[in-house]
Amino acid sequence: MSTKNKHAVWDLPIRLMHWALVATVAAAWITSSRIGAAHEYFGYAAAAVVGIRLAWGYTGSRYARFTQFLSPVPQTILYLRSVLNGTASRYLGHNPLGGWMVVAILSCVGLLGITGWLATTEWLWGYAWLVALHAGTGWLLLALIALHVAGVLFTSWQHRENLVAAMVSGKKLDRGDADIT
Repeated sequence: MSTKNKHAVWDLPIRLMHWALVATVAAAWITSSRIGAAHEYFGYAAAAVVGIRLAWGYTGSRYARFTQFLSPVPQTILYLRSVLNGTASRYLGHNPLGGWMVVAILSCVGLLGITGWLATTEWLWGYAWLVALHAGTGWLLLALIALHVAGVLFTSWQHRENLVAAMVSGKKLDRGDADIT
């Protein structure tokens, strides 16, 4: 495969933030059974990655911008139907479902950061509802991650491309069959 057919999609900041979020969320999950400094620091680090990603979603490169990959809900539903029918279009950037998954995961991690921090404040220390919200959001994030990984694997199979490799290199093969908008 020629490198001239490779199209730069995900820039270095996006790839670093993606893998930093993977690492910090995994570390926060691993340390969640022992509430303490390590769990808090990993949670704050994950929340910081989300904050930087939100800023980069408005100021970053083309495929990093929310305006590039967030499709209207009706268009996303049509895309889901095409996935289920086996006729989904290939995208160089995020497909409509992938774009909304980015929003869902970032929102979940952001809510975890906020609820985790609030649970350490004098104002809300010890409130069971806050602990339940934090734990429930953690489980929701785990479900979203599983759905995200399944979607990546399915889309890689469906379009015969390695999306994990693309998230490492930042480049995808431009075969002329992808929606590059």
